[in-house]
Amino acid sequence: MKKILFILVSVILLTACDSTDSAFKRSPVGNPYEVLVVCTQEFWDAPVGRALEEVLDTDIPGLPQSERSFRISRTEQLSNLTKPFRNIINIDIDNRLYSKTICKYSNEVFARSQVILTLQSPSRDELELFLKENANVIIDFFNSVELNRQIETLKEKHNEQAMATVKEMFGCELMIPAEMNGEKRGKDFVWLSDFNSARPEILSFVMYSYPYTSTDNFSLENYIQKRDSVMKENMPGGKPGQYIQTEKDYVLMTETSHRDRYLQLVRGLWYMENDMMGGPFVSHAVVDELNNRVIVVEAFVYAAGQKKGKFMRKLEASLYTLKLPADKLIENSIHIPQIVVDAAEDKE
Repeated sequence: MKKILFILVSVILLTACDSTDSAFKRSPVGNPYEVLVVCTQEFWDAPVGRALEEVLDTDIPGLPQSERSFRISRTEQLSNLTKPFRNIINIDIDNRLYSKTICKYSNEVFARSQVILTLQSPSRDELELFLKENANVIIDFFNSVELNRQIETLKEKHNEQAMATVKEMFGCELMIPAEMNGEKRGKDFVWLSDFNSARPEILSFVMYSYPYTSTDNFSLENYIQKRDSVMKENMPGGKPGQYIQTEKDYVLMTETSHRDRYLQLVRGLWYMENDMMGGPFVSHAVVDELNNRVIVVEAFVYAAGQKKGKFMRKLEASLYTLKLPADKLIENSIHIPQIVVDAAEDKE
């Protein structure tokens, strides 16, 4: 009898390798969230190939319309052109070599910041079952990889003025994209945005705080109530009676952790009261124990008639760069633990 083991581990950063070898590797090819699957056409057309496609062909959560999580490419075998692809899934089925299904990965084999996920299995049937049982693990892995890449980009180029504003108002650190060059302040509230841009889409962050009283602060009901009151006070529209609110039927809350502290992650949709504006948002809420307060950082997008996934993913990476006053300024602490999968035989 086989038992699948899920192991959460912090790994060496894909793009933070200081080795000399890494410096001389090629730049990766492919777009963010694009995955190259190395397998035969016959494998891809078989049930196991369909199972792998179903894993990757999922929707980005929290959007008002369906958008695929990954763009899927396929090749029969790696060539000089495809070896430096940023995300690769390699299939290896051989009952002479493997007695169980194993999922492992390698970093920067052919290019900088590259990751290759290898699926080893004794049979197609076992691999198909494995894929169906562990779809979220594989999705989370590649999402973490791409978030970490975006964080590395933010470390190299971010808005210094916005960081200074967050430091001044909250005593925290937050890296946001350099183009977010506008701000509006309120009481224990700041809105950071690119609303001075000529582009039609509006990308925004808000950050606010309020006193921590109990764990009830993190109930979904309290979250929505607090968010709506803060937005109503600080985010009015262009006319009287217009302000941002939460679509209460489209809110997904996840309780997780980051930097060894509780993290409330919320995805949902917002709308402008008495107006047609709206879009997706994602927020992180944590407890600042030194100051006995809840800190909320949120990213949201207005992009009428456009796909919103690429904007939300870019902004979401910034949320993970939040550092509270108590956090030690350790460079690697902003990176998200990545998920790997292993399999082992039960011991009798």
